[in-house]
Amino acid sequence: MSNPALDAMLSAHAASGDPRLLIPALDVCKDAQDVARVLDLAEETSQNDLSDPELVRIAAAALEAGYHDLALRLSEGLPEAMESEVGALLATGVLDEAEYRYREVVAANPALEQPKLLDAILAARAEAGEESNVVQLATRGGPPVNGASKEQELERARLSFVEAGSVTFKDVGGHDAVKKQIDRRIIAPFRKPALFARFRRKAGGGVLLYGPPGCGKTLLARATAGECQARFINVPVTDVLDKYIGEPERKLAAIFEDARRETPSVLFFDEIEALAGKRGHASSSHEMAVVSTFLAELDGFAQNNEGVLILAATNMPWSVDPAFRRSGRFDRLLFVPPPDREARALILRLQLDGRPGADALDLKAIAAKTSGFSGADIQNLVDTAADFAIEESIDAGDEVPITMSHFTEALEEVKATAAEWLTTARNFAKYGNSGGQYDEVAKFIAKYGK
Repeated sequence: MSNPALDAMLSAHAASGDPRLLIPALDVCKDAQDVARVLDLAEETSQNDLSDPELVRIAAAALEAGYHDLALRLSEGLPEAMESEVGALLATGVLDEAEYRYREVVAANPALEQPKLLDAILAARAEAGEESNVVQLATRGGPPVNGASKEQELERARLSFVEAGSVTFKDVGGHDAVKKQIDRRIIAPFRKPALFARFRRKAGGGVLLYGPPGCGKTLLARATAGECQARFINVPVTDVLDKYIGEPERKLAAIFEDARRETPSVLFFDEIEALAGKRGHASSSHEMAVVSTFLAELDGFAQNNEGVLILAATNMPWSVDPAFRRSGRFDRLLFVPPPDREARALILRLQLDGRPGADALDLKAIAAKTSGFSGADIQNLVDTAADFAIEESIDAGDEVPITMSHFTEALEEVKATAAEWLTTARNFAKYGNSGGQYDEVAKFIAKYGK
């Protein structure tokens, strides 16, 4: 079929020798035969004669038309033409190089990541009976993906047993006053047992951390274990509760027995109110039996709890049975408040560490706009700002760092979540503060609640 428009373009190309005319020539092609005419001329073209976008365009056309050698030559060393280069390598059966090139390009510019292309590479290798043997390159900076970043280590610490020193106070932003109390009343007895034994003070006991959700109670507990160089045992409440009568009691006894077997140990119970709720509010004798068993284990009934520190966290300290706050049980209640401005800036720095654009951000300015934010709210804010930057990176085809404008957008979506808790706590601090247990809450609200 005749194509006058293409004929005119190719005549102009022949007269001028300008390889850039091949681009509009491709645009007017009507069928594969037209494309072949243009690509035959492109065979004589050098990479140096065309701009990067022009090379990407011709390489893509060459791949689609089966001109694999041309696609490889024009896309060589050009990250934006990775799809054509890798596609041509796949088509010619050079699978090792195809996988390596894909990972190399994506490691340098994550915005060029194409999961479907990687799936095609791995499927081709599987079909050929090959296993991926290319060393994976990190696609988002930092160590190789078969290693673990600090953030990944902290995430693993949230889910399992943690060896001593994995997480320490330096990983917790802010809460200096709480850290000081923990150091004086909890960590010191573990570090200097002989001195405390001289004063007939034992290392161990129970500490209850309370405050709004997302303010770092769990991370503080893990950091405490790290500072003590103790074995950390995270006890999910859902793993203890059981519909069968007697099972929760058996599980609790086994958990404490394991902690006593290898000391120093730190047992951590999150959402403790589920296991230690007020017995007067219990709906069955089964629930009361669980509470009684827990109290007996805390007392070390027929056992010795020395060297075992029991940490617990709750958002609702007013729902915990008063018997748990007796001396020798959870006799130390520590309020973990929302972070102040300085602490919020530190949390921002920790959350932004290693992310594109982090060094250019005004963290103090962001912290000033996040009054009332919990640590979890700040993490959500950073992640939301990163999402906006990723979206721009995808649109631009190149990495766009996180900027203040991304945080401005994120602040419109992410709001503080601690206000509701503080409203409830205000009432307990005002009307139910028996024994002064909520004095810290009252002081915090008096200082920051205006």
